[in-house]
Amino acid sequence: MSAATPLAIQSRDNTLVKDLRRLSQDSTAYRKQGRVWLEGDHLCSAALVRGLRPEIAVFAESFWDEAPAELRHAAPRNVLLADSLWKDISGLESPARMGFVMALPDTQTLDPRAPTVVLDRLQDAGNVGSVLRSASAFGFAQIAAIKGTAALWSAKVLRAGMGAHFALRLVEGLSEADIATLDVPLLATSSHQGDFLHRAELPWPCAWLLGHEGQGVSEVLQERAAAHIRIAQPGGEESLNVAAAAAICLHASGAARTDVTSR
Repeated sequence: MSAATPLAIQSRDNTLVKDLRRLSQDSTAYRKQGRVWLEGDHLCSAALVRGLRPEIAVFAESFWDEAPAELRHAAPRNVLLADSLWKDISGLESPARMGFVMALPDTQTLDPRAPTVVLDRLQDAGNVGSVLRSASAFGFAQIAAIKGTAALWSAKVLRAGMGAHFALRLVEGLSEADIATLDVPLLATSSHQGDFLHRAELPWPCAWLLGHEGQGVSEVLQERAAAHIRIAQPGGEESLNVAAAAAICLHASGAARTDVTSR
């Protein structure tokens, strides 16, 4: 299969350039457009590894001749942008020289039995992306984001996720009531109550509840939790960053699952 003959674009007033600018700079533009902008060869390659294919592959003119074959052949439509336009559409200090436009995955309902991470109004994009990386690494299959959580497919969360998005079922805009449809035990992180993580018996599959950076898990979800889990902190800090706490808790679940399946 030969690479699609690229279309050259030189004007910042081009419709595609305007759409890419919105996708890169407006955190919720993907919801209106129904498509996602993946900037940089790392994210694009991660999507291809998971079997996803873009609608459009966009390259800087200066990069086209050296672009790897798998990127040049990935999409039915290739576009070459003048190098001067990349600063207009990029959210990076040092703009990448290629990207993919992909259809927004259609996942509007929760899988009730999937190992899940519930994001209860996490607002920092870096934290959200980091949690997604940990979830994917430790065997969780689904992210359930309650309304008020940073937009999962925004450019900042995508960059922080480093490709984890493509291994996960992502459902956002949920209410607390929607979480009741999960048919797995809910484990609530806490800084002051419940079993210590290193002593707890962790069920699998399960759903971890990770709360707002300042307010923690909501009272409604706390009441629904099958267990509350805290992390031993012998150094005496009041609390951990939510992304750090997530990595520790999700690793513990993954390790416990591995122990059970290896017996």
